Amino acid sequence: MKAKFALLIIVFLSLTTLVLAEDNPTNDLRPDAPELAARGMYDIGVRTLELVNPDQIDIVSYTPDAETPRYDRPITVEVWYPAVIPEGVEQVDLYQSTLGRPAIDPSRPLIPFTWTGAALRDAEPDNSNAPYPLLIVSHGWPGNRYLMSHLAENLASKGYVVVSIDHLDSRYDDPTLPAFQSTLLNRRLDILFVLNEMAAMSTADDGFLAGLLDADNTGLIGYSMGGYGALNTTGAGVSEAAMGFFGQITGGSDALSVNQAGSETYADWRDERIKAVMAFAPWGMNFGIWDVEALAAVDVPYFLVAGSQDEVAGYEIGTRAIFENLVNSDRYLLTLMGAGHNSGAPNPAPVEAADNAAEFSHFADSVWDTTRQNNIAEHFATAFFGIQLKDEDLGAYLDLVEVATDGVYAVDDDGNFTEENTYWMGFAPETARGLTLQHQTP
Repeated sequence: MKAKFALLIIVFLSLTTLVLAEDNPTNDLRPDAPELAARGMYDIGVRTLELVNPDQIDIVSYTPDAETPRYDRPITVEVWYPAVIPEGVEQVDLYQSTLGRPAIDPSRPLIPFTWTGAALRDAEPDNSNAPYPLLIVSHGWPGNRYLMSHLAENLASKGYVVVSIDHLDSRYDDPTLPAFQSTLLNRRLDILFVLNEMAAMSTADDGFLAGLLDADNTGLIGYSMGGYGALNTTGAGVSEAAMGFFGQITGGSDALSVNQAGSETYADWRDERIKAVMAFAPWGMNFGIWDVEALAAVDVPYFLVAGSQDEVAGYEIGTRAIFENLVNSDRYLLTLMGAGHNSGAPNPAPVEAADNAAEFSHFADSVWDTTRQNNIAEHFATAFFGIQLKDEDLGAYLDLVEVATDGVYAVDDDGNFTEENTYWMGFAPETARGLTLQHQTP
């Protein structure tokens, strides 16, 4: 009897896990999704790689009265790529993640959950149109490599190799949290290390990435602190104010000087392989991390996404100010009116967060539906990176009237657009409400 009862419990738990996983999809497409949000022509594979960046500054263990410690920094990445899927095999993978911040707040214990993806674990690469452009994804603080898997999968299906980084000391389950000094120091270093590792693997004689990607044609995607990292990586050195803040939280370390504007390393770190950046709510401008001169040093194209009510990175003094001061960049600013910090980047909140307002708020928005935001982000990422990295003829999707509701939807009796039509390309009537897109050139 006990054995039968135990078996029933195991079956029940297995079914419960399956139901919860199915309740956490990351790849939904709403009926009102803009045109380019739909998945592309490629099936998708996914693999996990464990990397190690040797001899790095261990800023978390730094003490003012001792020599700066160093360590071999482990970096886990998730790779999504065009793949060959055997007939009859379903593309489903479960991405393991957690809620909670016990290292910051003991009342918020770790709660494991799974997001359901649409990719086949360890599938064979599809080399039919290789090499594909490389996209590197950097998550927010805290976060993990699965936080934007909706966008990673979507772009992989359109012919990109997408590599998402787990930034040590910045993940939900890291015992070193808050460790904000590590985030400030290591984002740029992690991104460039991963870029170099992907380049090496792509030119190796064997391995699943051999010949699959073109690291000389790379784009960055960053959310919040990932946006900070993207700016720092593409030439925006941090300010004296940032150095002072870093010194306060470390007890006097000047290690952040490797990322500082005007430092010996500053002029040399612009990596010409990086051709474009999409940054969601990049953090830092509202805290004086950047100054005008530093942002003027950035010359790669940028597509910025922000909520007009961003309470974390700021809007007028945050993302919009970054947009205005990237004077040497061909840049866009997509604004979701009324939205907060989570504008299009994170996956939808898992069902496990439904009864926890603090955890729910890290994914959701009080005004906008998350899947709706994700679809909009997927649409514009497809257009922006398609133009910048693939030279695709998608300019009409970005050449738009600034305020979407100022556009006029005009078609003839056959449903063809007339000369009077100025509505946002790819959006059905009335579905671009609440959006603005600004564009400035150098």
